[in-house]
Amino acid sequence: MLGLWSLLSLGTALMYALAERIGRMPGPGELSVQQTAPIIGREAELARLRGLVDPVPQSSQVLLVTGEAGMGKTVLLADAAGRARLAGMRVLSVTGRESESKLAFAGLHQLLRPVLAGAAGLPGRQAQALLGALGLAADPGAPDPGAADPLLTRVAVLTLLSDLSERSPVLVVADDVHWLDRSSLDALAFAGSRLDAERVVLLVGARGEAPPPGFDRGFPELHLEPLSAADAGRLLDGQPRPPRGRARLQVLAQAAGNPMALIELAKVIADDPAASRRWAAEPLPPSDRLTAVLTSRFAALPEPAQAALLLAAVADGPDLSAAASHGAGPGAQTLAPAEQLGLIKIDRTGLRFSHPLVRSAIYHSAPFARRAAAHRELASALYDQPDRRAWHLAAAALQPDEHVASLLEATAAQAQRRGGTPAAALAMERAAELSPDPADQARRLVAAASVAVSTGQADWVEDLASRALAVTADPELRLTARHDAGWALAYSGRRSAALPALISVAEEASRDLPDLAWDALADAAKVVYHSGAPESCQAVSRVLELLENQGPWSAGHGPRADVGPHRLWIQACIDPFGSRSELIRYLRQISRSPLDEAALWRIGSAAWLLDESDLAITLLQDAMQRLQAPGTQGTSGPGLTALGWLFIDTGRWDEALEAAAGAAGLAEANQMELVAAAADLITATVLAMRADSAAARRHADRALGHTDLAESGFVAARARRALGIAALADGSHLLAFTQLRQLFSEEGAPVHNIFSYLGVADMAAAAVRADRRMEGQDLLERALGHLGGTASARLEQLIARARGILAGPDGAEAHFGTALADPAGDQWPFERAQLRLDYAEWLRRRRRINDAKPVLTEALATFRLLRARSWAQRAEAELRACGVPVAGTPADRDALGELTPQQRQIVRLASDGLTNREIGDRLFLSPRTVSSHLYRSYPKLGVAGRNQLRDVIARANTATSTDESA
Repeated sequence: MLGLWSLLSLGTALMYALAERIGRMPGPGELSVQQTAPIIGREAELARLRGLVDPVPQSSQVLLVTGEAGMGKTVLLADAAGRARLAGMRVLSVTGRESESKLAFAGLHQLLRPVLAGAAGLPGRQAQALLGALGLAADPGAPDPGAADPLLTRVAVLTLLSDLSERSPVLVVADDVHWLDRSSLDALAFAGSRLDAERVVLLVGARGEAPPPGFDRGFPELHLEPLSAADAGRLLDGQPRPPRGRARLQVLAQAAGNPMALIELAKVIADDPAASRRWAAEPLPPSDRLTAVLTSRFAALPEPAQAALLLAAVADGPDLSAAASHGAGPGAQTLAPAEQLGLIKIDRTGLRFSHPLVRSAIYHSAPFARRAAAHRELASALYDQPDRRAWHLAAAALQPDEHVASLLEATAAQAQRRGGTPAAALAMERAAELSPDPADQARRLVAAASVAVSTGQADWVEDLASRALAVTADPELRLTARHDAGWALAYSGRRSAALPALISVAEEASRDLPDLAWDALADAAKVVYHSGAPESCQAVSRVLELLENQGPWSAGHGPRADVGPHRLWIQACIDPFGSRSELIRYLRQISRSPLDEAALWRIGSAAWLLDESDLAITLLQDAMQRLQAPGTQGTSGPGLTALGWLFIDTGRWDEALEAAAGAAGLAEANQMELVAAAADLITATVLAMRADSAAARRHADRALGHTDLAESGFVAARARRALGIAALADGSHLLAFTQLRQLFSEEGAPVHNIFSYLGVADMAAAAVRADRRMEGQDLLERALGHLGGTASARLEQLIARARGILAGPDGAEAHFGTALADPAGDQWPFERAQLRLDYAEWLRRRRRINDAKPVLTEALATFRLLRARSWAQRAEAELRACGVPVAGTPADRDALGELTPQQRQIVRLASDGLTNREIGDRLFLSPRTVSSHLYRSYPKLGVAGRNQLRDVIARANTATSTDESA
């Protein structure tokens, strides 16, 4: 009669024989052929795992991969296994199974089954111990598996893996080892701790944060953290039906960066879109796959503990504490079984679920009647906390209820007073859903849409506005809803539809609802800011004249205070040159007044467009600080990009790159394509100015590739300028001129009514160097013919430089000299330095060497400070041509700067005479790692060995001291 292990072996053999007939069956932890979706948000983890197997290892490696359920351990391990196979490694895999967790060596049997034939080559005792442990001993007189020596079995596993690695490198993948039987786990840990020079990689996946037994001995560990907000958003976008708007935020919040939860919760919302509205105050329900994992522990609890945990799930923290203080909360003793199972944690701060999904699973595993009863129980205990009470009553409501709707409306008002605009919009939306009267429903939906505008969630705003328009005929409500819908169209990039929508609202509201009309026209001006098209400017200008004629300005000093910021912003967008003196005067006046957040944004942005750069930075930084409240960061994307451009203009390029990175993160997390394009263009511009032309082109091309240039003159103008500067830095002058001349049409009309003119000086420089002087002169004069007003000091400087470059030998100095005589030009240091460089080149060619020297010296100092390498090299060459010796940046210091911080530490310690072992002891590195770092550092430092390091460090220290004293 066959024993248990014989039956298992026979069944396994039949299963794999069938698999070979129908094709290769994926091993444990492998992805099937159909599962080819990209792994999002795990780039660093993938790189680390792939680096262990490709290229194939020359010595052993062990890595423990830990993380909560759903974090992606299995997918990452499967990817590594696939890479290993492609690299020619043999892959052995095992996945822990709960059903086998009490069967001795069941996991080891699964792992070694494909290579058990190799056991015949093991030393006799080891072979006997291994086969006996697996129940495969052919000799009836062999010892019983239970009596086998565990140590011999472990040594046999190590020897077998070592033997296999002599033929080809081996990857061992052990996943879900928390369910692996302890005997198999101990054997793997033993082998992992003794692998050394063998070409064996051991990857172990375990749930949780703590290493499993046997692997808590200092093995290298890779803990999978939750995905970042941006990566979580990318993962959602990759789903067949990704959630949008408020539903998206709810999924992101409930999943807390768990990839599996993101995918499953996205499916729930896709299958039931209304869920996001019904569950505004409730956790989203995870799908059956996650529920099975979490509720199995919940089901094992005693009935009192289940009831207590449901109340805790309904209460979610603070409400539970409040309920307990009123005698309605569960006691700690009742919750003890749940704490023992790891569902919750109780400490001095109170009760916490071990993961948001635990709460969600418990909540939705209960019938609605029980959940509603728990909500009402908590609401009765929270009579002194009206906002929490209102949400609990709303969660328990199945039918419209004006009493609850009124409570929610009051909650929304309170939230808005505290600056909690997302919470206010959510409360007002839920109040609308519970409103029995259609008029109240429409009023509350419009209010929710208007409040939601400040969250930056265009699709949510559009949805709320559309629902309001469907249920009301009230003229004022409809105009307000149409304004909100127009804003959503503009914010989501549909500007051709947004502009007429917003203009029509402004026109229809101009007589009876002037405040709404001004708001709508200010939003229309944002569309103009992005398009820069003359016809758009004219359309907004026409309605601006209409609004201005509706009422008088306040006596003496321009528009009324309440519409002043609107008018200033609108005028700066559509015609910053035509009435510049009036606009600047009013800008300086109003900027000294107390301003709210919206006014700060409008006035700061107007200051930027008017080239009042320092004032603009002050105002926008103030506005940005007010935009840091939770839930409102989406609206800070445009502010960050405006600051990024200002930082470029004022020579704060590193800050510009930081602003661009922040804006890019916000854009990715909040689906803001225009902000993403602006962030790319800011980065491209800085990189181009620093002569990193290839990287600059990548960023500019990405912005161009994701934008409809017919609708965005802003992107077109900024991208062409960045690409033109990159070509100038490369010395590709004809390419530079080709790019920069596209800032204007053949007739000289600007692609963008403001930003095209920022490239006129670079266009002139490219034209001359590409031998297109006449074409450049004609284009410049045609372009300036479209300016139609007074240029700023900045633009005057750019125009003067352009004319000086394009002028004949006798006419250049007048243009250069006039621009340099205006101290206002120093506000824009790079452009000022370019002007000085061009003027100094002209002076040197006129043999006015002594006049050129100080001008070149100032220009070089600016270029070096900004790290504008190409322009610094030109200035250095000109100085040398003037007979001035130019000291370069000390080579030794530059070389040290190319090293990583850790490499610099090692080099400095080695120069002091420490051995590799001593350095490793001090820096907690192995001697081999120290040796590797030194070996890679020598070529960068230009030395052959450690005996030369002392001189390198001494020279670098001397150079630093010299610069500091200078």
